[in-house]
Amino acid sequence: MGDAHRPASQETHVALHLTVDPEAPQPPYEQIRAHIADRARSGALPVGHRLPTVRGLAEELGLAANTVAKAYRALEADGVIETHGRNGTFVAAPGDTADREAATAARAYAERAHRLGLGREAALAAAEEALRAVYGD
Repeated sequence: MGDAHRPASQETHVALHLTVDPEAPQPPYEQIRAHIADRARSGALPVGHRLPTVRGLAEELGLAANTVAKAYRALEADGVIETHGRNGTFVAAPGDTADREAATAARAYAERAHRLGLGREAALAAAEEALRAVYGD
């Protein structure tokens, strides 16, 4: 759970190395969300790593606390992080939440395509085109 419950030898000290570019086309909250998500998925932020508080990260970055809170809410909704009340916010174990949400989204898409009268082939082609647009060829 939190660092307070870990022996000193197991504490993780990993810097976020996070900067926000005011000239970037993405809003600051999205830059924060993407950076933390990428580092968590790559393993650079290990599972169980305690993230800075919303207020602490906002002060460090010179942003409003609401901006950081919006990024944290999006990360939590995506299953990248989990909040344990006053104990803090931690990098979540990957997989379960993402797989479950992907399956739910796929089911919703399939039901919508069916209601629109698309056949299986057309629905699959539309999904594949969307995946190519997002992931590249």
